[in-house]
Amino acid sequence: MTAPAPKAGIRVHPLAESELGEADRIVRLAFGTFLSLPDPMQFMGDASYVHTRWKADPFAAVAAAVNARHDEKLIGTNFATNWGSFSFFGPLTVDPAYWNRGVAQQMLAPTMEIFKRWNSAHLGLYTFSNSPAHVALYQKFGFWPRDLVAVMSKQVGASSSSAGSASQYSLFSDSPHEARGQLLDACREVTEASFDGLDVQREICSVAAQGLGDTVLLWDNSRLQAFAVCHAGRGSEAGTGVCYVKFAAARPGPTGAKHFLGLLEAVEAFARSVAATKVVAGVNYARREAFAEVSRSGFRTEMLGVAMETGADSSGYNRAGVYILDDWR
Repeated sequence: MTAPAPKAGIRVHPLAESELGEADRIVRLAFGTFLSLPDPMQFMGDASYVHTRWKADPFAAVAAAVNARHDEKLIGTNFATNWGSFSFFGPLTVDPAYWNRGVAQQMLAPTMEIFKRWNSAHLGLYTFSNSPAHVALYQKFGFWPRDLVAVMSKQVGASSSSAGSASQYSLFSDSPHEARGQLLDACREVTEASFDGLDVQREICSVAAQGLGDTVLLWDNSRLQAFAVCHAGRGSEAGTGVCYVKFAAARPGPTGAKHFLGLLEAVEAFARSVAATKVVAGVNYARREAFAEVSRSGFRTEMLGVAMETGADSSGYNRAGVYILDDWR
């Protein structure tokens, strides 16, 4: 596919650190306006996507600007995320004053070039299931709607329902620095059991480096069976009082449900330890067993979106028997 040439007056470029404040404003304004919030700028509260994702990989953030009175004005941004053999983008946002002018399409072209550089086997995104305009835009770049994705939440209880399962977890932050390479390898072994090449070490390392939360590790004797990358608190992608599961996985197979349930309990225990009152996680409906376990654990759906993906013959890791939580927002 040939990338469209930038429209006159629009400059697409890598997002600079000096632009992060304005980029954050645009993300809040765009989503808040689309969702018809009384005060659009209150979208996400004190949570943040812009700073966390730029710091995770400054070379994976795209920006669009226009000339305004002999100066440039930032009008949109997009962020790409590399999970090894799978990559996705978002949030892609444009200042509402510049909607319907092709700005998003201009940013998607260089985003696709980033994916080519990463050579990911599968690509995806999360978007609003009730927006034909969003779906049509992404179809132009080879993405097609597949499965519904539920963003779910659960209020944190006073104590875990199974102290035995929860007590078997440890935290990435508690491990000695010299042991972290082995832990990252163990996490990759868990994810690759569901999809060859799937690797979220960038998320684990970014959370650790930025102090955004922690990674919960669930063990069976000395073998890692499941883990969850969790954001918590102000400035993270969770916000005050929330524990957001950015990604979680348990080994598939006969003991998958058991360890996945134990991981959910461990996440709730971790949430309690950081004074979070709510746990939020996303799950694709195609991962039927995972969705059933999350529902049985007391999570309820807050919002529905749709996963759009490339590849006509591949569902990636969105299939039955896969115990993974994420939502690609």
